[in-house]
Amino acid sequence: MTLPPPDPKFDLRGASGEISCLHFSCNVDKPCPPLLFSGSSSGQIHVWNLNTRRAETVLNGHNGKSVYWIHTLHNRDSLMSQGRDLQICKWNLSQGRNEVTDSIAVDSVGFCKCSLLNKEHCLLAMPGRESSQVQVLDLASKKIMSSMDPAADRFGMAMCMKLWQPKSGSSPLLIVGYEDGSVALWNVLEHRMMSRLVCHKEPVISLDFDCMSDRGVSGSAEKILSAWILDEQQNLKNYKVQELVNPGIADITIRQDKKILATGGWDYRVRVFGWKKMKPLAVLQYHSASVHCVSFSDHIIPEERLLAAGSKDQRISLWSIYPQS
Repeated sequence: MTLPPPDPKFDLRGASGEISCLHFSCNVDKPCPPLLFSGSSSGQIHVWNLNTRRAETVLNGHNGKSVYWIHTLHNRDSLMSQGRDLQICKWNLSQGRNEVTDSIAVDSVGFCKCSLLNKEHCLLAMPGRESSQVQVLDLASKKIMSSMDPAADRFGMAMCMKLWQPKSGSSPLLIVGYEDGSVALWNVLEHRMMSRLVCHKEPVISLDFDCMSDRGVSGSAEKILSAWILDEQQNLKNYKVQELVNPGIADITIRQDKKILATGGWDYRVRVFGWKKMKPLAVLQYHSASVHCVSFSDHIIPEERLLAAGSKDQRISLWSIYPQS
């Protein structure tokens, strides 16, 4: 007999707007507490202490405009955030500070979130001035090292992206989801599109990519999840289509162990799937409005892995589900 899905381990309340993005910072030694960063539609970033389950700090740096992407750099003392004020802010959070030390102007007025390659030399993929254009910035020099724009604008707006370094150690690669329902693979250093696959009839709203197995997954306003794979020639090919009960996938994230993935849906639900075969595993029901974002924690101890979901209802739910083994 199938066990019923669990209740949340706990929830976090007190954000002053819809929860639009989440990012964990738990991979630290004691006594430093595990943290969860959340961005909201009110322009605030909350820094949640997961031991006390309270906000330690509230950051204001986007002039009251929605924050829809956040990510730490080399450690939790340095944070980046992207907002609807067309700014990417860099924060210094060391020794109790909460100051913006730098900012990067963004020309795009869309909702395409940045993607960070957090290596020795940090690279930031961000939407460009033209609707379908994406650029990769070297954060140390603040110079644009690559600008990628389809020859024709038939793809529509860039909607979401994922930047990563392949196992071969060659040029960074970038997957971009577009308004026309396609995903495209770009060679960053050569500014060259390597492959493209139409996998949705609606704009690609969310995607994630597993560089260990060279497989990715994307969602849209449709009632499907589309999984795709890179072959040895770096061509994108369909892998599997998973039917859903209700339409609308706002966010997708693959857990670090590459065993499960989670989606946040317009139907107020979080869904969990096995990553290898896209098998549905659980439907988590708690929120009273659309789930905008999902994120897995980066705990040192696998058994402490958490799944966080942020919603339009201004709440964040935390779940302990399928602990990593």
